[in-house]
Amino acid sequence: MKLLLTNDDGIYAPGLQALYEELMTDFEIDVIAPDTEMSAVGHAISLSSPLRVQKVFKNGVFFGYGVKGTPADCVKIAVQELLDQTPDIILSGINLGANVGVNVLYSGTVSAATEGAFLGIRSAAISLNTRINPDFRFASRFSREIIRFMLQHGLRDRTALNVNVPNLPLSEIRGVAVTRQGMSRFKERFERRVDPRGNVYYWLTGETPIEDRVPDADSVALKDKKITITPISYDLTCEEEFSRLRTCSLPDLTSL
Repeated sequence: MKLLLTNDDGIYAPGLQALYEELMTDFEIDVIAPDTEMSAVGHAISLSSPLRVQKVFKNGVFFGYGVKGTPADCVKIAVQELLDQTPDIILSGINLGANVGVNVLYSGTVSAATEGAFLGIRSAAISLNTRINPDFRFASRFSREIIRFMLQHGLRDRTALNVNVPNLPLSEIRGVAVTRQGMSRFKERFERRVDPRGNVYYWLTGETPIEDRVPDADSVALKDKKITITPISYDLTCEEEFSRLRTCSLPDLTSL
């Protein structure tokens, strides 16, 4: 079975290395990831700059390809140009920090998985719920269960899995939950600063979490020390509003 591993933290990120080391003995693995950190780029793709691809070696051994582009770029170039065979599964991660609620829209890690879904490949994004003192060992082992889960149950077309794992040992994890993407977000502010030449600039800071109260939301289950599995789709149509607006009087072109 062929796996494609990618991420948004960059090809040298420890989460990607941990995932590779866990799976390398049982799967044929290709690693194609951004050559530098590309966090929070969403589903951006490169149109006005070339995708430069370089071989990456670790300890003198070929590890994969570093791409000067976004996570979505990496999946596109991998499937269309770099790989001899389409991968059976794409795993994106292991991301440093959870991807839940509204943050899913910003996440390059999740966007790599949804790009795989675009291309008809079973794909999952895996994130660890911490930004300090990460221990990727359990999340790496759990990636095997995600692979088995996708092989056993399949995935609906245009759907990927967004998986978040608590940064805890197995003994403290309270189970696995299928969740919906919640609406949790950060209330942000910008700090105004002045550089040595007198130019004003702004730094995004002061993140205050706004929590979900919906019981089956991803952030709620993760806070309850559960692993979350959220099926996500790139169809952003609001079905309820679509139905309502079709009953409304539409703008009148004759008055223009």
